[in-house]
This record gives sequence, structure tokens and C-alpha cells, in this order.
Amino acid sequence: MKKAILLSLLTVAALSAQKLTIQGSTTVLPIAQSAAEVYMDSDPDADITVRGGGSGTGIAALIDGATDIADASRPMKTKEIKTARERGVNPVEHIVARDGIAVVVHPDNSLTDISIEQLKGIYTGEICRWDKIGVDGGTIVVVSRDASSGTFETFNELALGNAKLTDSALMLASNLEIARIIAQTPDAIGYVGLGYLSNEIKAVKVNGVLPSEESVRNETYPLARPLFMYTNGEPSGLARAFIDFVMSNEGQDLVREAGFVPVQ
Repeated sequence: MKKAILLSLLTVAALSAQKLTIQGSTTVLPIAQSAAEVYMDSDPDADITVRGGGSGTGIAALIDGATDIADASRPMKTKEIKTARERGVNPVEHIVARDGIAVVVHPDNSLTDISIEQLKGIYTGEICRWDKIGVDGGTIVVVSRDASSGTFETFNELALGNAKLTDSALMLASNLEIARIIAQTPDAIGYVGLGYLSNEIKAVKVNGVLPSEESVRNETYPLARPLFMYTNGEPSGLARAFIDFVMSNEGQDLVREAGFVPVQ
């Protein structure tokens, strides 16, 4: 009798434990991490796992049924949506924040403003030295996100017009890695989400506009974009509760604390 009661209690405990997996964009990662930590503090039964890996990785995991929520710093592609639906997955997007892709250099670099045309020239390899755009320095070290990154795809679309990236670009897997390389390399140029800016790197104006909450919100900054969480269909259970929390006043305060722009 006691054994039966114990087994019953264990079953109830197992059913009450709620698990949620979130995977994808390293840009959205700090938002998801901080929201998960605060949510779990208020709900001890919630077990939320948050991983990065890039937007493409998160979206692929959602399509494969390997994650409940896919973080993405770009919209899903038509071919991804088609593949998802072929596999019985119905992607639903939730815009949880806004961001500006900040163009960054070493603090000692004298660059303060760069045009979209100059960015394209640098990232396609047409401009290889800093003195070609009136800046002191030697050969430009071009730093980019890797191909699985939504930031990479958005930057290529908005800044390069989808032109081919130079073969000499150093391709890195996360915003943190880019920020670290820029901080250590005086002749480097790179790009990161707003939440990854620090005193160790310098954001420059693009077409005369600095990335900021105001310029992202009013879309005067040319590299502004929304940030997404995707679910399979309209979310329910813990997934619904978590996204509702992210969109709440408290959740949007966490978005701002992470360095991004609230949507509420």
C-alpha cells in the first residue's frame, strides 16, 4: 500500500514538472536566458533549457521537433516554412524585441561614421585598406558571423545587397566572439547586436546614424531589425506562459536590460 502511494506521488510530481527547450540565435540568447531565469524563479515547476547555435540551427531544430521555441534574428525563409509544413510543423512567429546591427571597430580606430556603400566595399573585398576611406591604419581585418547566423543573413541583405562576402573574412559563430576579436584587433571591423556593445569596442554611425533605442524604434538606423521566437502552431502550456511573460512589462524590461529595444 505504501509503495503504491509513493509511486502515485512520484507520478504526480513528474506530471507537474514542466519542461521547455529554447534554441537558436545568439543575438536573442541573452533575452531568452534572462527571461528563463526570472520565470523559473517564480515557477519552481518550470524547467527551461536555453541554447544558442544560430538562427538557422534553432529553426532546423523546430522543424525536426527538437526544440519547443526557436530563437531567430531573421524571419524564417520561404523554403524553411515549406519544409516545416511538409513535416507537419506550422511555424508561428512572435516578435519579442527589436535590434540594430551595430558596426563596430577597436576603440583606437578613428572611424566614426561609415556609409552603406563603404561597408559593402569592405565586406566584398573592394576596399582592403583603411586609408582608402580616410582612416589611419593598415589592411582591414573583415570579421563576420558564420552562415548559420540570422545576423549574418540580415547584414548581408541590408548592408551588402546580398553581394558575395569576401573570401578573406573571418567567420565567427557568435556575437561574443566577434566582440572579443574586435577588442583585440585595431585594424578589424565587425558587427554585433545592440546587446553586445561594451566599452571594449566602438560602435560607429552608419549613414550618419548611431545605433540606439530611439534610432532602432523609429527605423532611422539603416540596419534595424525585429527579433523573433518561433513556435509550432499557437503555443500552449509552458511555451504560451513563457512567451506571454517575455511580452509582459516585466519581460520587456528584461529586453531593455539586455541592451535591446522593447516592442511594447
